[in-house]
Amino acid sequence: MDASDELLHRDDPSALLTMGGAIHSLNAAMATALGRPAEQCLGRDFGDLCPASQRMSAGILVATAARTETVAMRVLEFPGPGGASVACLLQAQPVKDPSTDEHLVWVHALDARNDLASLLIPFRLATEACDLGLWMYSPGEQQMEWLSGLPALVALYPDPTAPLSRVISAVHADDREDFRQLLRSAPAQPLWVRLRYLTPHDGWHHLAVQTRRIQLGYGGPERIFGLIRDDTKQEERKKKAQAALTAERQRAKEVADFSSALITAATEQELRQVVLTRLAATFAARGALLALVDDGRLNVSSDAGISMREAQARQGMPLDHPSALPEAIRTGKQLFITGREDYIRRWPHGVGYPRLGRLGSDYTVSVTPLSETGDPPLGAWMVFYGSGHRPSLEERTLMDTLADLAGQALRRIRLQQTRVELATALQQTMLPMLPEHLPGLEVAAGYRPSRDGLDIGGDWYDAFVMPDGAIALEIGDVQGHDVDAAAFMGQVRLSIRAIAAQEPDPAAVLTRTNKLLTTMDPTRFASCTMLQVDPHDGRVTGTSAGHVPVLCAHRDGSHEVRELPGGPVLGVVPGTEYREGTFTLGEDSALVMVTDGVVEGPGLTLEAGLERAGTLAAQAVHEGLSVEETADRILDAAVAVDHLDDVAVLVIRRT
Repeated sequence: MDASDELLHRDDPSALLTMGGAIHSLNAAMATALGRPAEQCLGRDFGDLCPASQRMSAGILVATAARTETVAMRVLEFPGPGGASVACLLQAQPVKDPSTDEHLVWVHALDARNDLASLLIPFRLATEACDLGLWMYSPGEQQMEWLSGLPALVALYPDPTAPLSRVISAVHADDREDFRQLLRSAPAQPLWVRLRYLTPHDGWHHLAVQTRRIQLGYGGPERIFGLIRDDTKQEERKKKAQAALTAERQRAKEVADFSSALITAATEQELRQVVLTRLAATFAARGALLALVDDGRLNVSSDAGISMREAQARQGMPLDHPSALPEAIRTGKQLFITGREDYIRRWPHGVGYPRLGRLGSDYTVSVTPLSETGDPPLGAWMVFYGSGHRPSLEERTLMDTLADLAGQALRRIRLQQTRVELATALQQTMLPMLPEHLPGLEVAAGYRPSRDGLDIGGDWYDAFVMPDGAIALEIGDVQGHDVDAAAFMGQVRLSIRAIAAQEPDPAAVLTRTNKLLTTMDPTRFASCTMLQVDPHDGRVTGTSAGHVPVLCAHRDGSHEVRELPGGPVLGVVPGTEYREGTFTLGEDSALVMVTDGVVEGPGLTLEAGLERAGTLAAQAVHEGLSVEETADRILDAAVAVDHLDDVAVLVIRRT
């Protein structure tokens, strides 16, 4: 056996390398450590055959021995049996092959069983460099040993060694099985597992633990090593951030709901409700007060956080009053009052206000106008904060934005209210007063405007005496719900009445009316039913321009639907010749003429609506109700259910 064979004839891994690090020869143990048959290792670079995480250390070890011709040592890890790594102390030293005088590097594993602690030094240094903690578990002894780490982590374990049972007892009950599983399996691909750990002095800690199984030297004992990271502060920051995020999301939702409610408010009362139920809560304030300008004076309302005395002190206040609220409205600028002294200094008369006497010197009030200077003054709101609160710039900007939305909503509401009043006045002007006496007939009418969108439309009715003594009755509905619809309704009704003074037949009246409207090229159309009743014999002649049928209710409680001949709606098809039909109205019966809002709706078909109105009319006639009471009963039912359109009804009965 030559010298080189003697160096390789060992139980532990051993290899001879060239000065450049290539494998010259090796024993079976080294081939096993490198994970390849010996013949595949020859001529290969030793460092390249080591595990990826060890290549740099292996290269440095060999280079140190080759260049300095000294003995070098380093702890390296190699794959071991059963998935565990083997930590071994490798020594590299220069040698000379006596047979060839070739200079070689001898790399071999040393027996460190008498000094296992030396194998742990690299792990301890790496752990401390990463700000982690390191412990070692001996399965046979059921013993945990703390090895190294930051002082804060060392404090988690007062004793350097402790039985496993004591450590597990400090782990949260819900996490103990996860911890035991870590000790049993120690996976080849380590994962961080979160555990809650109770310390003697500062309570629960949130730890992240990762384990590995390592054999200490070839033929040495197997241990489980654990890395520890203390995430307690990180978890606290995470919880605080999550709480802040949740609060911010809730605040954003409240602001969005506030904005949406302002945009959809349809009346001033709704606007007051939106502001006074949400404003103080949105800005974590004690109370809020809303002042709207009516005829140059303040109309004040407040929430439960403001006393009645405080609100009443400002009720009816003129805009030129020298105090904070009128000043903000006049100037269109936000005001902030930082305390009682600040208020009295800027508005000396304010010492008499009841709230100032009860609050501390450091309370804060913000006053935000609903419109900027130059616009017609609309009002403002006051928000009263708790002692010491100072609104941030973000809060003040948000407050100003919401106040601007409230101002826009108030302008829209008042504009629409003006339109409603104009349309209502126009509608009432257009609708006729029924004659107090129509020979041989009792006639009553009823009308209820739609309030959907704060507009009203063009339903109408009329009754008048014809030149030949017959009674003309009409009811109709103009397309649309606005002032234009009401105006067009007036044109149609007056046209029909003017033409009826010259034409004796309802069909001829609608034919000429349609001819007139189509020559005007209108942007709207109208449906209409016109009847002519002879009060002496009850003969009824009628026609329809695309309108709903007429109802006939009898004293015995029955009713029927009468479809009249006619043609399309008025104002659409030029040259239409309308047709008419006749029937007789008995003395024990009543005619009911309605617009489509009475008998149609989102949840009501025309057939069902006619049946409902006919039944109500028949019951009223059977009970002997007057024509006025009959009309009211039908209208009340229409308003109670599916009332999205204007509704009009005309009830006729022979006397």
